[in-house]
Amino acid sequence: MLTKSISFINFKKSKKQNKAKKIFLSLIKEKNYILNSLSKNYKSSYKIDKINPYKKSKNFRVIGMGGSVLGTQTIYDFLKHKIKKNFLFFDNLSPKKRNNNKNFTNLVVSKSGNTIETIVNANILIKKKDKNIFLTENKKNYLYDLAKKLKAEIIHHNNFIGGRYSVLSEVGMLPAELMGLNSSKFRQFNSLIKNKKFVNALLLNVEKIHYFIQKKKFNSIIINYDEKSNSLFNWYQQLVAESLGKKNKGLLPIVSNMPKDNHSVMQLYLDGFKNNFFTFFYVYDDKSEKINKFPLLKSHNYLKKRKINDIIYSQKKASEIVFTKKNIPFRSFEIKYRNEKTLGELFCFFILETILLGKLQNLNPYDQPAVELIKKETKKLLI
Repeated sequence: MLTKSISFINFKKSKKQNKAKKIFLSLIKEKNYILNSLSKNYKSSYKIDKINPYKKSKNFRVIGMGGSVLGTQTIYDFLKHKIKKNFLFFDNLSPKKRNNNKNFTNLVVSKSGNTIETIVNANILIKKKDKNIFLTENKKNYLYDLAKKLKAEIIHHNNFIGGRYSVLSEVGMLPAELMGLNSSKFRQFNSLIKNKKFVNALLLNVEKIHYFIQKKKFNSIIINYDEKSNSLFNWYQQLVAESLGKKNKGLLPIVSNMPKDNHSVMQLYLDGFKNNFFTFFYVYDDKSEKINKFPLLKSHNYLKKRKINDIIYSQKKASEIVFTKKNIPFRSFEIKYRNEKTLGELFCFFILETILLGKLQNLNPYDQPAVELIKKETKKLLI
């Protein structure tokens, strides 16, 4: 068990290392704005009474790129059963998705306030009748100036917290409040670092992934059996790739959606090259549909009254059995409760994992210097 909500099978234990533990103990003692955003001590830059008027809206658009949107979309997709609002997400140059017949509240999110795709989408999507909230740094930038012109609500983006790490700061928690969720329930850092089982599992997990990297196993493949968690692993993909892909080092997170991919790439996973390690991910769902008696043939009576989730779980367990027999390295998450607390625990686990892996490899897990080169060249071509 990782927590009461998350059952966790770790990678097979190997030779014990103490580096991860030393880095972890040092990390939680230092003044770290990112870790603070995961804790109940974090003070958001907005007041609830300021956003209460916007809670009356039924239709929202979240406009941003990368970490400005991915965490919020993860929250919406994972907890959609609790949300009565309609949220649309714009994290690419695809303005055809707009619907001009509805009244929207737009959440425009960009730490720098100068992200070109966000500027373009905001220009195309925002209409005079819309309400607007802008989340950006408290300094002069394009979106800050635009928000002033539109007389929009401006929420200050904490400038010490980068986009991919910002999910439990204003960037993710303000939209969560607008969804009708309880933002305080997401912040589980304080209790998790006191949980010995959680900490020990996290450190063994980090040590093992570091070992895989040293053995040139660079592909981190997520075997995802929960459609509502696709966004979670899109968020995780950016978190890992952008934080660790530096100085000719890094991991390539690949999201594989099951059971569909059983019929395509699973053959390669089982019998192909061996520079992969795997993460199995499954969420229990008691409300999944049942198989009908009609028109089921006698040869498949074993499916009668089975829920779709029963079949998916059997496929997951079967795959793990085969992976074990073939000595293919994997870890496995089974999620018992789909709520804010559980999702907050997952966010904490993956953020801590990524920071520790960066420090183990002598990398700065907080910057992304190479991406800035493309932004500069794009601007040169457009001017």
